[in-house]
Amino acid sequence: MASFFINRPIVAIVIAIVTVILGLVAMLDLPIAQFPNIVPPEVQVKATYTGADALTVEQSVATPIEQQMSGVDNMNYMYSVNANSGQSCLTVNFDIKTDPNIDQILAQMRSSQASSQLPSQVSNYGVTVQKSTSAPLMLFALYSPHGTYDNIFLANYAYINLNDALTRVPGIASVTIFGAGQYAMRIWVNPDVLARRNITVPEIIQAVQKQNTVNPAGQIGAEPVPKGQEFTYSVLAQGRLSTEADFGNIIVRANEDGSVVRLRDVARIELGAQSYNLIGRFNGKPAAILALYQLPGTNALDAANGAKKLMAELSKRFPPDMKCDIALDTTLAVSAGVKDIEHTLFEAIVLVVLVVYIFLQGWRATLIPLIAVPVSLIGTFAFFPMFGFSINTLSLFGLVLAIGLVVDDAIVGWRQSSITSRRGSRRRKPRSRRCMKFPGRSWRLR
Repeated sequence: MASFFINRPIVAIVIAIVTVILGLVAMLDLPIAQFPNIVPPEVQVKATYTGADALTVEQSVATPIEQQMSGVDNMNYMYSVNANSGQSCLTVNFDIKTDPNIDQILAQMRSSQASSQLPSQVSNYGVTVQKSTSAPLMLFALYSPHGTYDNIFLANYAYINLNDALTRVPGIASVTIFGAGQYAMRIWVNPDVLARRNITVPEIIQAVQKQNTVNPAGQIGAEPVPKGQEFTYSVLAQGRLSTEADFGNIIVRANEDGSVVRLRDVARIELGAQSYNLIGRFNGKPAAILALYQLPGTNALDAANGAKKLMAELSKRFPPDMKCDIALDTTLAVSAGVKDIEHTLFEAIVLVVLVVYIFLQGWRATLIPLIAVPVSLIGTFAFFPMFGFSINTLSLFGLVLAIGLVVDDAIVGWRQSSITSRRGSRRRKPRSRRCMKFPGRSWRLR
């Protein structure tokens, strides 16, 4: 086999060029991650039952969803976590060979079948179904260096100005903001006042839902109109309430004597956080933590670089005394592995040049192994998609070990080929020519 390629160098060159092209094309499309894809995909179904305890959430929310989710295709197992804050999180674990997008669709279909069995408050709040990964790709910390803003303001700013922009970055599946919830109008009722006035909490909730709505009022002077009507006016009615005073004016009950009981008469109203379960801190200061989760099968380096670039652009529009830093970046290990590969490859090439040139005493003998090493390494990436491999810490470590083997094989292979070529040259006999003359003709024998 070695003599075949030695006698036909053009064939060897064409195969090497094709191998490099296939390796480069495969390498550009391979996903880059810190670890190989060995974690089964998971889908989380989240629901909120405001004001309910953990037992009530389990019986009225988690149980109906689990009953419908049972038996979904390619499911390994599922478990739910219910808290006294009214939140329920059902995690469904699927087989590692399945597509996460298909798993999400199947989980969405099963959860929608349980919507008729859920309380109306849970359905109105919304049931979210999204893919989940075991660990975030990176964390951003949004904080105020001089303490001008608290974590509630920072979290709300992140929800409004950063959340949607980060989810549009290629490779980012979802963004979770820790530290505090969004701004919410909190109503703290007085039980003693409610008891004296014989008012229940469901009455207050019903009054808020009915009066905090968007009411389209139509138009005045729209077609068809009588002659002489020249203008059309759109009626602007009061929409959703936005201030504490607006919520305080909500009428809870109208008495027979003409008096009314407003919400401010039975409760204290303030603008606060949606949830006080989590408090974010960065370097001892209040902060909002933005966790970015990677979309499975995407390039982690491209996703992280895109998020960093976007945050650098958005930070230019931050209000005074607001800053954003990277609290965690899991792609640093991958970047360090790639750099180690580059250093190792450079050192291997230098060693090949020195060893081959010193022992073989020829630049031609040095050039062939020098070309064979990168051709072998780049061509290795062409087999990665066939086996489902990705560029991760383990595969890069294996590539580092393979560099030493390729260098040794290149040196030994060239030495064997040179010996074979010398033996072949010794066996060749010079061709002799002689001329024999006959009467009237001359013949040349070869």
